[in-house]
Amino acid sequence: MALKPYSVNYPAFLMYFLFLLVFAGCKHEPEEIVITDPVIPIDTIPDTGITCNPDTAYFQNDVLPLLISGCGMSGCHDAATAQEGVVLTSYQSVMNTGGIIPGNPNGSELYEKITDNEPDDRMPPPPMAALTTDELLLIRKWIEQGAKNNYCDAGCDTNSFAFSTSIQPLINTNCKGCHNATLSSGGIRLDNYASVKSVADNGRLFGAISHQQGYAAMPQGAARLPECNIIQVKKWIAAGAPDN
Repeated sequence: MALKPYSVNYPAFLMYFLFLLVFAGCKHEPEEIVITDPVIPIDTIPDTGITCNPDTAYFQNDVLPLLISGCGMSGCHDAATAQEGVVLTSYQSVMNTGGIIPGNPNGSELYEKITDNEPDDRMPPPPMAALTTDELLLIRKWIEQGAKNNYCDAGCDTNSFAFSTSIQPLINTNCKGCHNATLSSGGIRLDNYASVKSVADNGRLFGAISHQQGYAAMPQGAARLPECNIIQVKKWIAAGAPDN
């Protein structure tokens, strides 16, 4: 049987050849992804709001100062002492060593300790005063709300520096745990107006919170107070440290 000569449809063949040529030379390289900043675990970044919500417990504003003042001092739960392996001076250390279960205060070791009715097991331990009912409720609310590393803009006003509304709450949160009738660290009490005025008049209060040379930086083991709060104390002292 004779073979028929092979015929080529040249226009169709030419189009097919050009198609292969174009797409064979088109390489799709993977996109290069450049990471310019290190990846930071989300729980190390404080969750901030614009203004403070009265129904929210804020770790950086409310809870951490209480823990540092009442528990995270030298000889107890600061980084150097770390009694029973517990350090309560930062969000990471509280979460890593305090046995916190977000959403479950009753199952959290820290909350169990601060609410324990047995004096030998309670934190802070005697002769230190127990946390107040309001302080316990604040920590409980923080855990119930997820134990977040949150803070808020409290809207500090440097022109507001009355003792009852600005200075005393600031000292109660940040200082009174170490400076009270039972535990007067450095021989200083800050649990009433007369004792606060005494250290205000002799310069020790402002020297300590502004971290001036020659004074022990306060709060001990914690970050310096916000500049607005330091200005409030300075203005209150300059006005004669009144009981207002």
